Amino acid sequence: MTIGDPRLTMPPVLLRAPAPRVSRRGFLTGGLGLAGIGGLMLSGGGTAYAAAEAATDLNVTDYAPVTPAWPARQKLTITVVADLHAGGPNMGIERVRTVVDTAASLKSDLVVILGDFFATHRFITEHVPHEAWAAELGRLKAPLGVYSILGNHDWWHDVAGVRRALNRVHIPLLENDAVLIGPPGRKFWLAGLGDQLAHYLGPSRFQGVDDLPGTLAKVHTDDPVILLVHEPDIFPDVPKRVALTLAGHTHGGQLNLPLIGRSLAPTSYGERFAYGHIVEQGRHMIVSGGLGCSKVPLRFNSPPEIVRVTLGA
Repeated sequence: MTIGDPRLTMPPVLLRAPAPRVSRRGFLTGGLGLAGIGGLMLSGGGTAYAAAEAATDLNVTDYAPVTPAWPARQKLTITVVADLHAGGPNMGIERVRTVVDTAASLKSDLVVILGDFFATHRFITEHVPHEAWAAELGRLKAPLGVYSILGNHDWWHDVAGVRRALNRVHIPLLENDAVLIGPPGRKFWLAGLGDQLAHYLGPSRFQGVDDLPGTLAKVHTDDPVILLVHEPDIFPDVPKRVALTLAGHTHGGQLNLPLIGRSLAPTSYGERFAYGHIVEQGRHMIVSGGLGCSKVPLRFNSPPEIVRVTLGA
């Protein structure tokens, strides 16, 4: 991608466009965009702090949601790796290795990876080839497996390369698909949605490859369902049949700025879906703050995180 690519100057909020729609419901404009606002508000020591937070912090954030669609005594632990965006200065190969080591140390029953595997911002100082980040992720093991979905940056910049890299390390990619996993009497469906912003059509115009009805139509038993999505904006359409939705994409706002908060997160719902455990009408979603960076290699009050979820505890 060249500096003249229109995706480098698109508005900071990228909204969902489920197929076959080609426009989004609304977006934040804000003149200078994410990088400009960050430059104004994170000058001097603030910028250094934000660069260090992006490159060195790593949290493990625990959630134990009690959801009506998940059996109370069916314990399941899930490690969630989201928005790796491999590439320096903040996510070079050594940092990727640290992320994988930390995720592996959690020894969860299941590991899920929620897309956006490599960095695409203009400030990259270390390119991490697909083969390198994929080899690191390939070290992840779990009793119930390691599964992934694609993110918008994967689609926009090299979706074929990402698919090949994941295939080489035997990490299944769920795209509008569902698999039944788990031992007898404790089975559940793991469903993965196609990306909701897959095709860039022009400024503020996208067409997704997501098919929620088609994905859930593949669930043909009464076992509980966990849904993997990259962008959280699909959540209002997710039925109560789904026990838990896991999302990334927002980076928790990435720059969680004074007075502005997480409202710069790339979701049409602003703070509502920007980060954390969201419960609406008995339905549960957890939005990870993710690990890497988009647009600028900075994070402010939104440290990189691996999420660990415990169900049925």
